[in-house]
Amino acid sequence: MLKHPYVELHCHSGFSFLDRSSHPPEFILEALKMGYPAIALTDHNGLYGSMEFAQEAHKNGIHAITGSEITIALDICNVSKKLGSLTRPDGENDILSKDCHLTILAENMVGYSNLCKLISEAHLKKHSSHPHVLLSSLLTQTEGLIILTGCRKGPLSIALEDSFNTAEILVRKLKGSLNPDQLFIEIQDNERKGDRYRNRSLGCLADRFNIPLVATRNVHYHDPSRSRIQDVLVSIRNRTTLDGSHKWRRPNAQFYLASPEEMFHRFQNRPDALKQTLKIAEKCAHFDLTQNLGYTFPDFQKNSQKKALDSLKFKCLSQLENYYEGSPLASEARERLYQELALVDIHNLAGFFLVYSEIIELAEEVSLKLRTGVPRNQSGLPPGRGRGSSVSSIICYLIGLSHIDPVKSNLFLGRFLNKDMQTMPDIDLDFPRDIREELILQIYKKYGYDHAALVCTFSTYRARSAIREVGKVLGIPIEILTKISKSVERHPEKCLSEILRPLPGFSLKTTSPLWKTFHQLVKNILGLPRHISQHVGGMIISSRPLTEMVPLEPSIQRGRILCQWDKDSCNDAGFIKIDFLSLGMLSLVDEAIDLISNRHPHVPNLSRINFEDQEIYDQICSGETIGTFQLESRAQIQMGRRIQPRDLNDLAIQIAIVRPGPILGGGINMYTRKRELLRNNSDYVIQYEHPILEEILGETLGVIVFQDQVLQICRHLAGFSDGEADSMRRSMSRKRSKQSIESYWEAFQKGCKSKNIDESVARKIFQQILAFSDFGFPKSHAVAFSLLAYQSVWLRHYYSTEYYVALFNNQPMGFYSLDALSRDAQRKGIQILLPNINLSKDKCTPESSDLRIGLGLVKGWGMKTAISVITERQRYGPFRSLSEFLQRMPDSLNRNTIENLILVGGFKDFGLTRRELLWQLGLWMGPRENLKSRTVKKKRIQTELRLEDPNTAITFPELTTTEQIIMEYRMLHFSAGFHPLSLLRKELDSKAIFSDRLCELSDRHPVKVSGIVVARQRPSSAKGYVFISLEDEHGFINVVVNPKLYKKSYSILGTEPFLVVYGHLEKSETTLNVLAYDIERLDVYKTKTPPQETNGAFNYLKGLRRFPPKSKDFS
Repeated sequence: MLKHPYVELHCHSGFSFLDRSSHPPEFILEALKMGYPAIALTDHNGLYGSMEFAQEAHKNGIHAITGSEITIALDICNVSKKLGSLTRPDGENDILSKDCHLTILAENMVGYSNLCKLISEAHLKKHSSHPHVLLSSLLTQTEGLIILTGCRKGPLSIALEDSFNTAEILVRKLKGSLNPDQLFIEIQDNERKGDRYRNRSLGCLADRFNIPLVATRNVHYHDPSRSRIQDVLVSIRNRTTLDGSHKWRRPNAQFYLASPEEMFHRFQNRPDALKQTLKIAEKCAHFDLTQNLGYTFPDFQKNSQKKALDSLKFKCLSQLENYYEGSPLASEARERLYQELALVDIHNLAGFFLVYSEIIELAEEVSLKLRTGVPRNQSGLPPGRGRGSSVSSIICYLIGLSHIDPVKSNLFLGRFLNKDMQTMPDIDLDFPRDIREELILQIYKKYGYDHAALVCTFSTYRARSAIREVGKVLGIPIEILTKISKSVERHPEKCLSEILRPLPGFSLKTTSPLWKTFHQLVKNILGLPRHISQHVGGMIISSRPLTEMVPLEPSIQRGRILCQWDKDSCNDAGFIKIDFLSLGMLSLVDEAIDLISNRHPHVPNLSRINFEDQEIYDQICSGETIGTFQLESRAQIQMGRRIQPRDLNDLAIQIAIVRPGPILGGGINMYTRKRELLRNNSDYVIQYEHPILEEILGETLGVIVFQDQVLQICRHLAGFSDGEADSMRRSMSRKRSKQSIESYWEAFQKGCKSKNIDESVARKIFQQILAFSDFGFPKSHAVAFSLLAYQSVWLRHYYSTEYYVALFNNQPMGFYSLDALSRDAQRKGIQILLPNINLSKDKCTPESSDLRIGLGLVKGWGMKTAISVITERQRYGPFRSLSEFLQRMPDSLNRNTIENLILVGGFKDFGLTRRELLWQLGLWMGPRENLKSRTVKKKRIQTELRLEDPNTAITFPELTTTEQIIMEYRMLHFSAGFHPLSLLRKELDSKAIFSDRLCELSDRHPVKVSGIVVARQRPSSAKGYVFISLEDEHGFINVVVNPKLYKKSYSILGTEPFLVVYGHLEKSETTLNVLAYDIERLDVYKTKTPPQETNGAFNYLKGLRRFPPKSKDFS
């Protein structure tokens, strides 16, 4: 028996977005300290964090009560004006913003289903911008629910502010609609003005109508210290500073999770209200969210397992004949199919595969609809492609879920499907963007909006967003916040003060009270959710209506519905997540095929190109892979030069080996060294620790490269069962520690001993596994990616212009900005043509062998505006002058937008300089006026009469080359012509070495290089080393920065777009790196040129720094 009986029933976590300041698990741990037997989570209009909360509670032996504080609209008659303001929303003045709440708890499974339905209704059927439920609707769905009358913003408390009589009307309505054991009048004491009076009044109502009274705390954070974070979040939500948010903030720090002892002292005069919390908790003990929610994967054909298995078998066998007729692999393929069908039968998965088959058939229908009459229909490409371990399944291959023959590629099945598996197999599908978007809508149409929903994800505060938002709330100038955020990496919470200290002007600030507060607030706000958003591809499909198991709400994207749980919560609930992933490279390939068809007599069938074309492998071996799939990163370019791949299998190894598992395990150097030895000596023999390893690791020269090789070693060498091997494989995740793998050593040693394998040999082999024990690709995934990688290099090589046009049009994607890609295109002989009002389309287009930039890429234009201008041009002919354009332009264009196109040369064909065009624009439009478009009938070009111009003596010279480059960066974010540093070389130190000359130098030669920062990488597997990709006029330079230099030069490395690097050349047979020992920002003042001669260069560099070339940064 508890000394002070109390359970908290009204508790909000950070999932009451931007209103509460603690994570769900923090409440559980605090409740555990205080001796709570149970605790409720009641976030606003959602169950976003409920599964995480329940799982943590279950782990700690506390019962989690599931509930929500739901916003309601009172649609009842005979109420006073005061309560009448809380009826239906009236559109413009949205009264629901006043937040009228009821606290609702789930007593059992039926109640939980009703709670999910109510929350879904609040979001999906709302009559205003605020989620809400009509009271009349709520009262028809109360079975299994417990209803508390809410906080001071509850309808009963608001009614009391009008009169006791008004409150009585509402109480009668509620009591008459609910069972006696469902309704409770809620009282709270947070030491705010009016609490005691309101509690007395509510107590009188409870006694008068014989309704139980219940005490709650209305908890907003688990600890009083978090009150400051809650104040900050409220300020962020209302887009103001702390001073400006006073009327919205809580009046004190008394909204923390109080102990039962404290609650006993606060409510000594109403002990019944405390005891009632335990009674409610006991009633709710019948429901546990961590138990089975009744989810089943759909089998809408209502087939029995036997019939479903027969259907799947028939479908596979019919395709088997088509795929393997006359093939020497036919017998092996048939044997493998029956092996998989047996496993499918064991795990009752026939319906699972048939539903996936329906989905891919639906994708084919979508593809046919979108591609009919379009050249890409003849490309031989499937509508979607499998990735991951599912590619190893012949069933997936035969029913169209994969485009890779697993028999021909010798793929290992056990990673995807095995006898002892405990979870559903994971099938990921990649689609071009247009097919994916339409497919999602068709999934809703086929299965219904109640049975399908996209998985959500929660945008949380990361370092840069936390710095910006907290800084604004504290009134720190935006310029300072921008400087700090640019200097901070993704996770700086442990070293923010260290980062600020070396920045100019910050050394003293770090110890001041304001900056200490700033640092602490940033640290505490990290990880708190900001808002709900859509997962990149996850979708849940269910035979039972999802609204009975998880609340649904609309996505920002029209026609899409989200469930309120992320992938982890969905997994905990036993939901099967289908991943429809959008792969930008597939969209790029589709568009490239269309462009090729428009310009060439034949459409290439990418499924039948020569996959042994040595010209393509020459491109990969020489590092000519920028802009291609999976092969364009600094590491992959160097790996191509070292591995020298000559077939798709080599390419799969190259793609897989640049992953944390092989990198940390030392696999890269071992593999490339052995491969080099084999190239130089065909008689070289690979040594294996045990003969069994030759069969498993033969294709990777005795090195573990693929994740499934670990499973095969454990099975064949140590005798692990499929389940044991799969369990060990699951320990290999991004978040695991080596200890989880080491725990398998005893079983591994025992298994090896049973096969007479010496312990020392077993230890060496296990050490290889342990070294690999980080993230790695299964071979099936690498093989699938290698095919698309080859196809992308093939298109880039043989159809360069079309490929680069498609690459520009499908950004953002990959490792490089448009700035770097534009210069790479120029190195391949493709000229980048600036936007032109009469020649450009909305997107980039090919012109002969060149690329014309689309109008939609100009700052301020966008695709919608560009399309409207192009439509006008196509309908009534090209524009002949600026004045004519201004008369015909759409409403969406304003003066600034037109200036942007002028400054980037979009009107140069009119025979005027850019300055002359700007002058004319000012005369026509005035300083702020927007010229509205007129109907075509009113468009008349006024006859020009020659008059004396008083300004004829004024000249308007064209922009200088440096000014043009600055404008290109300002309006396009990239340069279409010159490398920006090429115009500075006269002012820069002549001792700097260009990238094309590095190969002429010897290893360890001291060098000085300079260039634009293209990419910054700080991989977790690199032990603190940072890799910088610089680009000068002739190509790329790989710079390696050691941890000591990185710490010393952090502020420069993190923010400076132009660097000078001093170092030593590291040179091998195929790769070049500059090992930096000093780094500084590029500056013309450090030259011997007299200051007066550097003014132009200085101003040019200053202008570039205002609108710098963009880099891609990866942490």
